[in-house]
Amino acid sequence: MAGHSKWSNIKHKKAAKDAKRGKIFTRLAKEITLSAKEGGGDVDSNPRLRLAVLNAKAENVPSDNIKRAIQRGTGEIEGAVYEEVTYEGYAPFGVAVILETVTDNRNRTFPEIRAQFSKLGGNVAEPGSVAWNFDRKGVIQIKTNEKTEDELMEIVLEADAEDLEFDEELSRIITSFDSLHSVHKYCEEKKLEIAESKLEYIPKNTVKIENIADAHKVIKFTDAIEDIDDVQNVFANYEFSDELLEQLEKES
Repeated sequence: MAGHSKWSNIKHKKAAKDAKRGKIFTRLAKEITLSAKEGGGDVDSNPRLRLAVLNAKAENVPSDNIKRAIQRGTGEIEGAVYEEVTYEGYAPFGVAVILETVTDNRNRTFPEIRAQFSKLGGNVAEPGSVAWNFDRKGVIQIKTNEKTEDELMEIVLEADAEDLEFDEELSRIITSFDSLHSVHKYCEEKKLEIAESKLEYIPKNTVKIENIADAHKVIKFTDAIEDIDDVQNVFANYEFSDELLEQLEKES
């Protein structure tokens, strides 16, 4: 669990970098639009939309942007027609990768993804090739705010969640696919400060990266894939040793 917890901190830093260049606003707006299209524009009756709006507010997305994204989803105003497409493949060193994309043009998205994979030493795989090595789970990322691991674990057990990945800054509560919304609501009732709440692909087995040069190649690969406009989320099964994490933190 420690490796995943430290990785969540790296992802948080990446999210902060994304926010500066505006990509995260676009990603969140697309999720809101899709959620409204799928289940309607009422946040009280549409759990996916409610989470999407809460995540957007946590990143300080303006209310007008949120409103317009909902209206595009419900058809009240015109906008691109999005669909969700998942791709699978391999990064360097046999690291398994799952990409979640939201696109209005598959004929644009797939060639761009395939070109980046090839350029950076990976390859796109057939559907199902790597998905077997991942579990679909709910993940609620919270600011630890000086709570102890025991205090948070008590909340995890009370909420009927599955696991806790504890970190002094950002901790992650793991839930089943179906329990994400109810556990999220319980965390709100307990006044936890929620940074993000979403579904993730969590690897069953990991590929351990042993040296700094290899770590840089993997990070370069995932960063480049995340930078593709249509990519919403990137999940991979690599793991860094504690020593590597310390080196990467010194470099950042």
